[in-house]
Amino acid sequence: MKRFLLICLSAFALVSVHAEIIWSLSDDGTLTISGTDMPDYDYPDYSPWHSQVKKIKKIEIKDGVINIGRDAFSGCSALTSIIIPNSVTSIGVNAFNGCSALTSITIPNSVTSIGGSAFWECSGLTSVTIGNSVTSIGSSAFDGCSSLTQINIPNSVNNIGSDAFYGCSALTSITLPNSVTSIKRHTFSYCSSLTSIEIPDSVTSIDSSAFEYCTGLTSITIPNSVTRIGDKAFYKCSGLTSITIPNSVTRIG
Repeated sequence: MKRFLLICLSAFALVSVHAEIIWSLSDDGTLTISGTDMPDYDYPDYSPWHSQVKKIKKIEIKDGVINIGRDAFSGCSALTSIIIPNSVTSIGVNAFNGCSALTSITIPNSVTSIGGSAFWECSGLTSVTIGNSVTSIGSSAFDGCSSLTQINIPNSVNNIGSDAFYGCSALTSITLPNSVTSIKRHTFSYCSSLTSIEIPDSVTSIDSSAFEYCTGLTSITIPNSVTRIGDKAFYKCSGLTSITIPNSVTRIG
């Protein structure tokens, strides 16, 4: 009887318990995850579903899971949709790295931080909704999201890491909230379709190569709060026809 039960289970789904996480993968490619604390995964301790990443098309995270661990869904290249519940408070480093078929994602209001490279090379991602509790967007979080056309950054965000939107070549405009105090290195490098950006009065520094190769940018106004413009901040911005630099700036790299 036990053998028959195991055969039936393997025919319809993979079911397993790992740490405080219970997961199952159905034949239609739906990965269902329940439990509480999802651990961080990394070489050589990959996620328990790592060997099945190419089969995962949809992810359903059940209410109660409080975090998405490091490298949890990295390499799920067939993933097209994910449901993140309001219980999740953080998205780990490399969590969705290389999920190239993912087209949109909604990050709930419960999430306070998005880890570095969380959506790195999610080249099919066209829209992202960030909840209004996120305070930090990690370095390279959306690096290489070449299909991303728009993103709204909520006022709760006070830190955007370096390279956060590097290579988002379809992004046309962005508004930074008043909570951001610096535009870090390579934050918008190679955003070649970016035609406008609003820099708030809270920003005090624009770091090196911040807008490097933003060839579609035609004009920019730097607010009176900025005191320093880093090396190559607007390097190769070949479409830039006008720029306003205030008296507050004491150094231009």
